[in-house]
Amino acid sequence: MAGTGPQRPTAGGIDEPQPRPEKGSRFSDEAIAELNEIVSHYPERRAAMLPALWIAQREYGGYLPPQALQEVADRLQRPYAEVEGVASFYTMYNFRPRGIHHLEVCTCLTCACIGAYDVMHKLEELLDIEPGQTTKDGEFTLTEVECLDWCGAATVIQVGDRYYGNVTAANVGKLIDDLRKEPAHTPVDLADAITKVQLSGEATSQSIRKV
Repeated sequence: MAGTGPQRPTAGGIDEPQPRPEKGSRFSDEAIAELNEIVSHYPERRAAMLPALWIAQREYGGYLPPQALQEVADRLQRPYAEVEGVASFYTMYNFRPRGIHHLEVCTCLTCACIGAYDVMHKLEELLDIEPGQTTKDGEFTLTEVECLDWCGAATVIQVGDRYYGNVTAANVGKLIDDLRKEPAHTPVDLADAITKVQLSGEATSQSIRKV
């Protein structure tokens, strides 16, 4: 259909076709300088696509609307469809706005055996949302994710750049109460932290806590 882009895969399946975005720029001067620095370390511009998407996710408020994908495509001189295909392959990139606290609950084998789905059901009850949804006040988004690589502390929840281990249905309510009182760890904060890691060349490190 003329005037629409390809159908966009999301964690919940296939959304409706998205309008072709108009060309524009939301990258700040700092973001442009960061991207140019990262690109300089690769043999070709397309190799910097993942870092570019993190920069875009930060600059566009924690998610990637079509305009963000178009800007990455323009700055890396790649087709829009290629950028969209890469971004939609990874669950770490958001296609919709997320809450201030994005709760990513691991439900892979170890966590599932320990009680991850009990934790999920308790969160659904406490927050009155289902996986993939955001609370009406915009504070929490709940997502089911693949392995978070901390099986020794199952069940594990990632919130921004923090890991919380040994979460159970009995103590997850306290985690929610604590998060309401703490400074936000938003998707924008996470994207900025990962961008800074890319610039420094150091291994990423999340803050790890046990509930």
